[in-house]
Amino acid sequence: MNRLKISSVVLLMAALSSCKKFSDFQSNPNNPVTSDPALLLTNLERTAFSNINTDAPLASRQLVYTQSASNAQYYGWQRGSFNYASVSQTVKMEQEAARTGNANYRYLARFLRAYYVVGMTQMFGDIPYSQMMQSIAGNNFTDTLALRPAYDKQQDVYLGVLNELKVISDSLSTTALGISGDVIYSGNINQWKKLVNSFTLRVLMNLSKKESNTTLNIKQRFADIVSQPAKYPLLGSNADNGQLPYYNVTGNQYVYFNDNGMKTDYYLDSSFVKLLKDNADPRLFVFGEPATKTGLSAGNFAAYDGLVGSAPLAYNVSKKSDGKSSQIHKRFAYDATNEPSVLMGYAELQFVLAEAALRGWISGDANAYYKKGVEASLTFSNYQSTYSAISIADYLNRPELNLKAGTELQQIITQKYISMFMNSGMQLFFEQRRTGYPAFETAGAGILNGGKVPKRWMYPASEYNTNATNVNKAVSSQYNGTDDINGTMWLIQ
Repeated sequence: MNRLKISSVVLLMAALSSCKKFSDFQSNPNNPVTSDPALLLTNLERTAFSNINTDAPLASRQLVYTQSASNAQYYGWQRGSFNYASVSQTVKMEQEAARTGNANYRYLARFLRAYYVVGMTQMFGDIPYSQMMQSIAGNNFTDTLALRPAYDKQQDVYLGVLNELKVISDSLSTTALGISGDVIYSGNINQWKKLVNSFTLRVLMNLSKKESNTTLNIKQRFADIVSQPAKYPLLGSNADNGQLPYYNVTGNQYVYFNDNGMKTDYYLDSSFVKLLKDNADPRLFVFGEPATKTGLSAGNFAAYDGLVGSAPLAYNVSKKSDGKSSQIHKRFAYDATNEPSVLMGYAELQFVLAEAALRGWISGDANAYYKKGVEASLTFSNYQSTYSAISIADYLNRPELNLKAGTELQQIITQKYISMFMNSGMQLFFEQRRTGYPAFETAGAGILNGGKVPKRWMYPASEYNTNATNVNKAVSSQYNGTDDINGTMWLIQ
């Protein structure tokens, strides 16, 4: 199966009709239909928080697929999609919040929409934003603003999102009407505020290359949040993670539970195995299975090896048959609950704070934040008891783990990369694109795209069919007229 489902980034490439416009998903104003905002919230959460996919680890040199040539693994991807279906549901939820007089539903809808917008601009660069927001505000989905919206500069999209996130954080109220249908935090608004503020810090760190931009005022915005914990609470432990749990109930099981491909076709990438082995990282024991040919136990680092993500499919198929390579851990296919799907978690927040301290955006000990992030990652999995051979404390106390002068950023991002194995969508790929860490191996003969790691996705074909003038303007202004996966968007310039 040729896998290119990058949708799980933020479900922006969901299985929806690529020929539909934002207006196509709006209800007929002459035939209004009301919905329970609680039901809308449940459905939106289950979509937005479903961040587990194989494309992210395949593209990021953590996994190798052996059934067919994977476009994600070999960098052969092309077009993405705008997730108007989910955006339209946030609009509906806002409308229902107004009808029922419950403002918290409104602000949660706005947060989820901001999350989708960030995902879209990360994928493409400039996107339709301000005119789409005007259509939403005016409840008008039939005029030019909705049918053929202009594209906003990426800087303006980020500015709009950052301002929106501040309004959301300031407006979510623990004393207002309660909410139901919340499968993430069970109606705990303070935990939602923690997630909104922590996600805002992620967005600001995504903008690290623009830290001197006076319009965005990134460093000050970041410091304002961190320095006012009463006003802007942050995720305080793994218990606060913004994550979707799974249950051993049909329809609520882990996304790859009982998946035949997960049982037989996914192996660890050799570069990922080497990274974990070189650092005696016990997470290797819950990421992969010992290679059968070695005859060694699961707690022995020597029992693990991987395939080569950039090598041709035939090479990896042949190599896996010798029994010397490690499959992905069996829990990903055989455990119905396994581990939650994370939109953003405490471990990531600690790595963001470590990088901010390193950059001088905030005071504090970068190494302490970094170690908290590693510890949170180690304790995230339901399978941490597998670490019995090497205790978490022993690993955290290894001198080699501490940040070292000259390599601090590389260490922080590499640990963030490890922590995002099979969770957090495409964020690990975006982090590597932003920082260059860790380097992705591309030397094999199987690599497409001229041996280069792509930087973006091409705009949806539907835009060229229905909004050609505006999409062509966007491509011309950003990418010299060529809608190319190797184009360098403003965010990473």
